[in-house]
Amino acid sequence: MRFRHPDGSTVHLAYCTNVHPAETLDGVLAQLRDHCEPVRRRLGRDRLGIGLWLAKDAARALVTDPSALRGLRAELDRRGLEVVTLNGFPYEGFGAQEVKYRVYKPDWADLERLEYTTSLARLLTGLLPDDVSEGTISTLPLAWRTAYDDARAERARTALTTLAERLDALAELTGRSLRVGLEPEPGCVVETTADAIAPLTAIGHERIGVCVDTCHLATSFEDPHSALDALTHAGVRVVKSQLSAALHAEHPHLPGVREALGAFDEPRFLHQTRAYPSSELKGTDDLGEALKGDALPDTSPWRSHFHVPLHAAPAAPLTSTLPVLRTALTRLVGGPRPLTHHLEVETYTWQALPPELRPRGRSQLADGIAAELTLARDLLTDLGLKELP
Repeated sequence: MRFRHPDGSTVHLAYCTNVHPAETLDGVLAQLRDHCEPVRRRLGRDRLGIGLWLAKDAARALVTDPSALRGLRAELDRRGLEVVTLNGFPYEGFGAQEVKYRVYKPDWADLERLEYTTSLARLLTGLLPDDVSEGTISTLPLAWRTAYDDARAERARTALTTLAERLDALAELTGRSLRVGLEPEPGCVVETTADAIAPLTAIGHERIGVCVDTCHLATSFEDPHSALDALTHAGVRVVKSQLSAALHAEHPHLPGVREALGAFDEPRFLHQTRAYPSSELKGTDDLGEALKGDALPDTSPWRSHFHVPLHAAPAAPLTSTLPVLRTALTRLVGGPRPLTHHLEVETYTWQALPPELRPRGRSQLADGIAAELTLARDLLTDLGLKELP
């Protein structure tokens, strides 16, 4: 979906296909047919943006076979879909029964991460619509925080510098300008937007910036205005933003609240949980850990890294952090000029929701994703952006 900003530029809105995980190219093509096109039809649009996730094996198949890449591009066109951004955070296995810490491997200290992201960049130059010259890729925030020493930090810095040089070369070769954004996430080396400033200014290249995920922002109790102002002041570019909402518990000391949170403690994804009782952020690596005893202070609200559907907040006594998303979006695209032109709804946890909240079949899932995009569209038009055909 495209929108005209009051400054005349185009803002793109997509939804991320990591909600339909597939490891192979055939699986990606099936996603387009079975999920993405039905969402587009529900929205009554001739064209729908998707934030494509290409697992390692799918990316390799496309890089090694130019005809396969042309075929994917033709399939996107045939189904009324377009790609201006890729999700390069998960490497493989995002549809596994247990993902948890595996999603952070390989990290930016490992050569595989550089080569995978380079492949994504090459592919994106061939997938961009003919009338779009800029693309973006989101990636993990360097590494999970443990076992990350000075030597690994230096390897990561070197890898990202090499990536920036490769993106420069791709721009010269293809005329397509690509940027990559580290996506701050709780528990990682770069947990907050503030954590991103030092490593990115050390790299000092405008092609490497930040992807602001509003669920992660909220989980870490960051104030959107302060966070985005600090990035702007430091000269760190917001490459893209993922529109998502976290799970919020206002009174975690109450037994009923604990019981409601327990329904979201599931085995597939990591749900880092945070409290901000005073001036120091407190946290656990997973929701189940927070619910055990006194692992986390319960005298102030908790927020958990569980991407809940934007349009459907959990039932009381829980809520979502949709207000944080609204505030962030106002700052991102509500000013005289957008801080970013690429927005991506990223609720990948539909099938991890408590059983009574999960969609039953493809049709209900498509309904839910369309409802999320409708909400995002309404937020954008309320900010003065005009929806384009």
